[in-house]
Amino acid sequence: MASNAFELNAELRERAGKGAARATRREGRVPAVIYGDKKDSVMISIDPLELTKLIQTGSFFAHLVEIKAGKDTHRVIARDIQLDPVSDRPLHVDFMRVTKGATIAVNIPMHYINELASPGIKRGGVLNVVRHEVELNVSPEAIPEAIEVDLTGLDIGDSVHISAVTLPDGCSPTITDRDFTVATIAAPTVSKVSEETEEAEGEEGEEGAAEEGGEE
Repeated sequence: MASNAFELNAELRERAGKGAARATRREGRVPAVIYGDKKDSVMISIDPLELTKLIQTGSFFAHLVEIKAGKDTHRVIARDIQLDPVSDRPLHVDFMRVTKGATIAVNIPMHYINELASPGIKRGGVLNVVRHEVELNVSPEAIPEAIEVDLTGLDIGDSVHISAVTLPDGCSPTITDRDFTVATIAAPTVSKVSEETEEAEGEEGEEGAAEEGGEE
């Protein structure tokens, strides 16, 4: 479980809008907004280096963040980020306030473990990951870092459904109308081109032998 919140220091912004956001970026900072919990939105700006460090953790969207702005500290979770299409540098971030006792939907990464304990993979089967992450209803105070999917005992043709995955207490899938698949063990793929090449080589060898016999 994610027990400790990330921390960010922010500066308050007085103005909203595209012009104000561009001015913030010219100053070398990233504009952002904090919204939700039936309170007024708060415009802030963030140091790009601090923000980039959190993004690079890989769990930026699945981790509580405590933002200190002015005299207030906001407990939030990142909901959206805009990136420059060329440089990938952050251009704007949306943060949503969270409160104790609330339930939020968060995409949690799926980690597939014990591949060597899968008979199907041992025999050349291929792990086909259907879902690299799954959206769960969770408490903001107990967001899992990741969900582990155990592949032990799975053979070729087997599927793993969400009902077979052990979820942490208090977590449940947002999809409730079906037992969806998260992964399968697929049969090994044999190159059709290689098979055709081998067949052609075999036929050429037979023809060559027949021609040599005819010349004699």
